Amino acid sequence: MNAQDDTPVLEARAVSKHFTVRGALGRTSVVRAVEDATVRLRPGQILALVGESGSGKTTLARLLARFYEPTSGEILLRGRTVSAGRDARAYHADVQLIFQDPFGSLNPLHRVRYNLDRALRLHHKSLDAGARRRRVTELLERVSLTPAEDIAEKFPHELSGGQRQRVVIARALAVEPKVLLGDEPISMLDVSIRLEMLNLLQRLREEDGLALLYITHDIAGARYLCDDIAVMYAGQMVESGPKEQLIAAPQHPYTKLLIESSPDPERGFGRREELFKDADELGEPPSLVDPPTGCRFHPRCPFAMAECASKAPPRTELGGGHWTRCWLHAKGRAGELAQTTHAAAMTRRVPQEAAQ
Repeated sequence: MNAQDDTPVLEARAVSKHFTVRGALGRTSVVRAVEDATVRLRPGQILALVGESGSGKTTLARLLARFYEPTSGEILLRGRTVSAGRDARAYHADVQLIFQDPFGSLNPLHRVRYNLDRALRLHHKSLDAGARRRRVTELLERVSLTPAEDIAEKFPHELSGGQRQRVVIARALAVEPKVLLGDEPISMLDVSIRLEMLNLLQRLREEDGLALLYITHDIAGARYLCDDIAVMYAGQMVESGPKEQLIAAPQHPYTKLLIESSPDPERGFGRREELFKDADELGEPPSLVDPPTGCRFHPRCPFAMAECASKAPPRTELGGGHWTRCWLHAKGRAGELAQTTHAAAMTRRVPQEAAQ
């Protein structure tokens, strides 16, 4: 990590977000989208937040971007608690969210120049028209969109997906933020240009000392870009640590499942086929309206014990900033994760009714 200051620039402490939804016949229910999530972003750090769809990653990013107010917990910017009444424009000058869909992020009725100029007018009111025009050119060149004058006069629909996403990043940089929140910023781009976008984000981190939260379901891409990885499942964070340590020795069964199911040329296809052969037994992620008691992963976990169904696992510190929440550690069975694959464990899985 290139950070010179170990103090978090943006932090979420035990943040939860519950949504009340109205169903048939006027009945209401509560969706527990995020519960007790803690995230710390330091200058120059890239933290990857990984997990399957519906795990709460985007909701957490929107909490950090102040699109939602937390149900409980607190968000801190430079060590100061962010309150609901704090000026949102001042906050967004420091924290910018990059959306997954670059086309939906830009006003399609206006040219690229307008989209960038508007951000400059809102956040840098001292700049005159000439200074803003020069700044637009500088921003486009910085994200490798050239010739900048030509790009600035195009409408979003005239650009490729990769070019649009670069414009979105340029607009975020226009306000000179300290933190970028990337909500799967490359998932809708062609595979051929994804590496270019990852390299761009890496360069911005190195040049500006930006902190970046990189949200993805691709743990292989996270390994390429990030310093640390945090894993979310069903609204809760289950493991976090330095990327090499976490990937080489995952300490939660869900993290192990993600890693074993990711593409790896060195591993070959045999073990992945073995893993997916048991996919039906794994079932679907739980409903966040009525999540499982205890560990939320226990209905799908081949290592589940009786405690997993009744009590939430404690946090276990593993050293070097690596931690997890899993009963295997409290019961002295953590070594089983290293000794067997997830698929092999499925073959001797304890029937769920016995575990409960």
